[in-house]
Amino acid sequence: MMKDNDKKNILAVQTLRNTIMGSTLMATTSILLCSGLAAVISSTYSVKKPLNDAVYGAHGEFMMALKYVTLLLIFLFSFICHSLSIRFMNQVNFLINCPPDHTWIVTPEYVSELLEKGFTLNTVGNRLFYAALPLLLWIFGPVLVFLCSVTMVPVLYNLDFVFGCAKGQVDESV
Repeated sequence: MMKDNDKKNILAVQTLRNTIMGSTLMATTSILLCSGLAAVISSTYSVKKPLNDAVYGAHGEFMMALKYVTLLLIFLFSFICHSLSIRFMNQVNFLINCPPDHTWIVTPEYVSELLEKGFTLNTVGNRLFYAALPLLLWIFGPVLVFLCSVTMVPVLYNLDFVFGCAKGQVDESV
């Protein structure tokens, strides 16, 4: 992108802008959920004990506090990862249009390292956010955690790996 800047600079900046917007949305959602969980933890509201702890899971004071604090930490780490991702993406957004000059520190390799760090942090933040769903259901009991985990593993696997086309071929049916 940096070598042929005249033709592709808008594409690069728009792609980075879209990634920053996605990270901003996820970071905002994470911190809002952290605030809500902190309000629940600090309130005097107590959860009523269900009839059968074997089916619904333990609902003692310590166990409920552990569940809420674990969920709070996951959302907090997701927020931190997305915030750092936004930081790196903004740096790349500014540096990608700088002319490559060997006397300065802005090289295509440096910009690509920043871009890789930003996307890695975005992926980690998304994974932490996705991992919070079974933990959220853990509040209600172990059966929902198991069902959610069994459902999420194939969905996330299919998002990570592309199937159907051999290497180098284009699928004409799409």
